[in-house]
Amino acid sequence: MKAEEFDKKFDANEEDIIDDLDLSTLRRPNHKQKRVNVDFPIWVIEALDQEARRIGVTRQSIIKLWLVERLEEVAHRRYSNREAA
Repeated sequence: MKAEEFDKKFDANEEDIIDDLDLSTLRRPNHKQKRVNVDFPIWVIEALDQEARRIGVTRQSIIKLWLVERLEEVAHRRYSNREAA
């Protein structure tokens, strides 16, 4: 399908265009992954596992979630401090 055809189909909003897209090539900006190794004391691993089981996710998921939440909190505080200054 030519770009012009695709644009018309999209602009008309009459047909679903999802089948015309190659979703295998999608990439999320700034979401390239890099593996890191982190050593934790056993009590931390046990606490992570317990919380992960409680909410029904993997240990890796809860670590990622908590790290992202913390980083967003820090970024928000920095932004708020700049606004106040």
